[in-house]
Amino acid sequence: MQQGEGSGDGVSTTAAAAQDADVLVVGAGVIGLACALALLREGRSVTVLEQGEAGCGSSHGNCGTITPSHAAPLAAPGTIAKALRWMARADAPLYVKPRWDPALLAWFARFALRCNHRDWLATMRTKAALLSRSRAALQELVANEGIDCAFASSGLWYVFREEAALEAMLEETAALADLGVRSEQVDGAAVRAAEPALNDRVIGAIAFPDDASLRPDALVAGLARRVRELGGRIETGAQVQALEAGRDGVRCITSRGRYRGSHAVLAAGVWSSALARQLRVRLPVQPGKGYSITYARPALAPQRPLVLEERSVCVTAWPDGFRLGSTMEFSGYDNSLNHVRLDALERGAAEYLREPHGGARLEEWYGWRPMTYDDLPVIGAHPRAPRVVFATGHGMLGVSLSAVTAELVADLLVQRAPAFDPAPLSPQRFG
Repeated sequence: MQQGEGSGDGVSTTAAAAQDADVLVVGAGVIGLACALALLREGRSVTVLEQGEAGCGSSHGNCGTITPSHAAPLAAPGTIAKALRWMARADAPLYVKPRWDPALLAWFARFALRCNHRDWLATMRTKAALLSRSRAALQELVANEGIDCAFASSGLWYVFREEAALEAMLEETAALADLGVRSEQVDGAAVRAAEPALNDRVIGAIAFPDDASLRPDALVAGLARRVRELGGRIETGAQVQALEAGRDGVRCITSRGRYRGSHAVLAAGVWSSALARQLRVRLPVQPGKGYSITYARPALAPQRPLVLEERSVCVTAWPDGFRLGSTMEFSGYDNSLNHVRLDALERGAAEYLREPHGGARLEEWYGWRPMTYDDLPVIGAHPRAPRVVFATGHGMLGVSLSAVTAELVADLLVQRAPAFDPAPLSPQRFG
């Protein structure tokens, strides 16, 4: 995991002997830290093990949108045909780097089988329920824990330059409305009046008033602070080298020593599948690479988060910054910054915004999102490792789903009936 926040106070020194906790949490991204905080609130002792620094995987450089509007899965009718057309374009919103990768080919075969209307609706139903519950829970979490992360109930707008794209999106919003996700269409004149940052080529928008936004790096820093304040330990630079789960608990051998717990939460993002194999559990999680560019805030910045629909670019502005992000690239664990794709973000923004970027480029970033072929997270235990709760596979929605994931993980570990049926999310669905 690429991590970002410094170790800070409360991080222990290298462990020589095994150190005990009720729960070991593997991964200090937004999912792992939210789970750790929820378990501390339940009276459990918690140690978080992180191979890098706390909070700079996909939790760091995303656009910070909280999006019930994103309930529709990537596996949709027509997605495969679109991906094939884009194969020759290295700057396409969805790009698969040509190479021989049997695991990726198997993943895409299962993905393709789900690109039908029935599975699309079924997955949307599950995601809409998760996202709506998490949206409310995250706002409450931020307020109750005193986390200053610029949380704003701002809504989100999908904006359009082409009538065909707008009409296609209206079909999706009709399905979302049946699941309680509200939206409204806004005509071009009203869009430009409300958002002077948009240029005259924008013909309309679809507004999702219940979406929200925040600073993702500030959220993760706040979660880490609260974990430490409540007595949790965050061990950075602790790469898990061996993971064993038995009847009496879980043992982790790391680059910083040995740790034992009664239970473990595996929240290691794209690295979770490799760790799961040590437990004889199959998690078909593929790294979906996303990019972002962060700038100084331009003089004319959007008032709310935007999705520039035809170019699949997300735009978020904060008082001290401005970010363009998105794209989905399947290129394995390639750790290079692909400037073709970064440039595509700027070109896409220039088609919609009067000032497509700020004067100073502050950060270029990529992160690997843990993608499942059915576009649902993996939350739950497996009979082969009943003392390990998996919390991964959140795709592009880790921040959005962090609060409900923490709630479900806590319910499982304290043996409380969950408010949401976790069966569709179980790791057992993969065999």
